[in-house]
Amino acid sequence: MDLIFSSCSRSLYISLILFIFSREISGATFTLVNKCGYTVWPGVLGNTRLDSTGFELLSGGSRSFQVPPTWSGRFWARTGCTFDLSTGQGSCTTADCGSNQIECNGSGANPPATLAEFTTGSGTPDFYDVSLVDGYNLPMIVEPTGGSGNCLSTGCITDLNLRCPTELRVESGEGCKSACEAFRTPEYCCSGAYGTPDVCKPSVYSEIFKTACPRSYSYAYDDATSTFTCTGADYTLTFCPSTTR
Repeated sequence: MDLIFSSCSRSLYISLILFIFSREISGATFTLVNKCGYTVWPGVLGNTRLDSTGFELLSGGSRSFQVPPTWSGRFWARTGCTFDLSTGQGSCTTADCGSNQIECNGSGANPPATLAEFTTGSGTPDFYDVSLVDGYNLPMIVEPTGGSGNCLSTGCITDLNLRCPTELRVESGEGCKSACEAFRTPEYCCSGAYGTPDVCKPSVYSEIFKTACPRSYSYAYDDATSTFTCTGADYTLTFCPSTTR
């Protein structure tokens, strides 16, 4: 019996070591899933370039990326894109990255855009969040799998475009600006004299975002209820999820 137990324990120990070693070499896997009833064009921006910086994702489709062991970056979804098949040139209605191509090539999302942000570690906790600091264009959730720690899902499943105040609404109605983007003042942007968490407080506009999406960043210093950690996980990012867990 002792021999059997010892052999089983040894196998489990070896499996754990191999899993950790594999994660340290390969890093996390991110899977992007489109549950919207329309095509989206995800954008990718990071400190290390992945297989793509922008691509078409049909309704019901998915695509996975493996990141380096330590990686920092963000994902988002562009909508209403039109690209010329012969030249590859085009633009998007929301969250365009300004490259005029399907690939974003190092450019970030033009607000308003729902952002999923990550900093992954090698044997240390990953940090992740879904941010509405740059506004909102569509629902998104992030779900970790296979990790250890307090690995919670986060995101925003509410259609904020339907709740968006008139003064924040983009003309097409397909996006909701942040108060910072709409008014460009220090108190809403947490800049200048308002550049510390002691001074910059939630506004009536960020509270609208926070009430609708309590686990998402609603303004610059919304860290306490909006940043999550998990060690050794892979992540699924779902655009237009029907439910959250």
